This record gives sequence, structure tokens and C-alpha cells, in this order.
Amino acid sequence: MHKQSQKDVGQDTSSLGSEFKKRDAIWPLVLFYIHVNILGLYGIYVLVVSAAWSTILFTALLTLLGTMGSTVGVHRLWAHGTFTASKPLRVFLMLCQTTAGQGSIYSVVQAHRLHHEKFQQDEDPYYSKHSFLYAQVRGGLLKYSPQQEELLKDVDMSDLESDSIVMFQKRFYVLLYIFFNILLSVNTPFQYFGDTLSASMFVGFWLRSLIVINVGNLVNSAHFVWSIHKGFKPTDSNSIFLITKSYWPQFHYLLPRDYQSGEFGDYASGLGASVIRVFAALDWAKDLRTVGSVAVRQGLSRAVETGRPIVECIEEQVRLEENALPANHFLNREKFM
Repeated sequence: MHKQSQKDVGQDTSSLGSEFKKRDAIWPLVLFYIHVNILGLYGIYVLVVSAAWSTILFTALLTLLGTMGSTVGVHRLWAHGTFTASKPLRVFLMLCQTTAGQGSIYSVVQAHRLHHEKFQQDEDPYYSKHSFLYAQVRGGLLKYSPQQEELLKDVDMSDLESDSIVMFQKRFYVLLYIFFNILLSVNTPFQYFGDTLSASMFVGFWLRSLIVINVGNLVNSAHFVWSIHKGFKPTDSNSIFLITKSYWPQFHYLLPRDYQSGEFGDYASGLGASVIRVFAALDWAKDLRTVGSVAVRQGLSRAVETGRPIVECIEEQVRLEENALPANHFLNREKFM
């Protein structure tokens, strides 16, 4: 029997490895994205030329709600558990997320958790090692590789699987998408505001989809925009961002369970954090988790003294700090943070 040479065996192994990591395009989604960009840009023209103010305001509201569903809902509540939400709030955020049109909460959270676990590694589905356009566009247009499919199976989703609202949306996502993302945005301006079908479609659906989808994708690609640039050293140690929290992505990827970490380069002052505090004041959001500057400094000192990992020491100090913080600490951030 003919024996393969060591070189041939190596080539076969390499070929199998590349197939295991290969990602194919989702062509229907590619075509949809092409239409979103072309028709969404045309929607800007329709908005300026002929859309009624009622259509513009309604579309702006749906855009805001969709963004809130992606950031406050999917990212801060379900992906990272930075706070707990009452059932009415979870239903509200689920409906908001449905209008974003980016897939079910379950699938988006699963991919985002893998993104954190494999951040700046080849297995990251959002190409955090490559470039902004790879993360912003390409990552969402390709199927997962067989390797990534296996990794996704290992992502702990037990908390979402026990959430009846998330699982309801997962089961009926297509129907909910058609109603809340398409019919609501198109039919409302056309039937109730008396606007043209053209304005309702191009502004209410296509332009809104263009904005919300791209804003939602920034959750996984913002680290290319708001980050510490190579060669930029404000001090001898880049650990300064842990104290000042001035560089969102690095802080977030080290310590993701902070409700004040904004998706777009801000900390504590963004719309998402403000909305969560409003819901907390209404008693709809509870257990707001955050990382105080004192805990960060003490954790850094502890890491230097003991040689233990920085994140482990900071999280230890955070747990001690949480026990001392009053439940309504979010009402007086200057004092407690």
C-alpha cells in the first residue's frame, strides 16, 4: 500500500484545518445589506424632499428604541448582566431589540459572549484582530465556521434559557420581526399619518434599518474607534485607563459587568447609562453593577503586592465595595463612584 509522505500528510492536515475555520457568505443577507445601504441612502433624499414631519419623528423614535434594545437590552442586560430587570422592562427591551432587526436576543448574545471570550483571537466571529470594516460589516455577513459553531455550543447560555421572554422571542422571532420591524415602521406613517408609501418605506424602514443596524454593529467594532492607539502612552503604564476609565474598550473588555460602560466611547454620561438609572429610579431595574475608581486603585495595588492577576484582584475589591454601597448609589454617583 502506498504511504503518504510526511509533507503530504502535513498538507492534508492544513487543508482540514482551513476547512474547519472557513466561513462562507450568507448570500441572502449580503443582498439585504446591499439593499439596505442603497435604499437607505435614497431614504435620506426622500426624508429631506417629501417625508412628513410625523413620519420623521416616528422613525426617529423607532430608531432610538431599536438602538436602546441593542445597547441597554442585549448588551448591558442580557449579554453582561450589569443589572437585573423587572418583567415589564424585559418585555419592553425585547420589543425594542426586535425593531433593530439584528437577529434574536439569544443568537446575538451568544455571538457577543464568544466575541469577548476570543477577543483579538482568530476565533472571534467579529474579527477583532483585523480592521473596523471587518468587524462592522464582514463579521455579520458570514456563516460561522465549523470551529466557531463548536465554540458557540460551549458558551454558557443558561441564564437566557431560563428567561421566558428571551426564549419566547427566539421561538417567534420571524413573526415578531415582520410585525415590529417591517409592518409597524411602514404601515403606521402610511395608514395613520397619511404619508406616501414611498416615504413610509424608504424612511420608515430602509433608512431606519441602515442606521440601527450599523449602530448595533458598533457594539462589536467600537474598539477600533475608541481605543488606545499603538504607540500612545499617557504614562509609563497603560493601566491609567482603569483609574480614569477614559478609554472605554480596554476597560470594558477587562471588566464588562459595569452598567456605566457606554458602547460609543463614553463612560457614565451616555444615554444608555442614563436610561438605566431612570429605570432604576422607577424600580424597574435593580442590582446595578459598577466598578468604582477606589476599587480599581485598590485592586491594582493588591495585584502589585501579591503578583495575582489584575482583573482577579479588581473583581475581589469590587465585591467588597458592592457590599458597602447603598442600593440607590446610582442616584449619587459623584459620592460613591
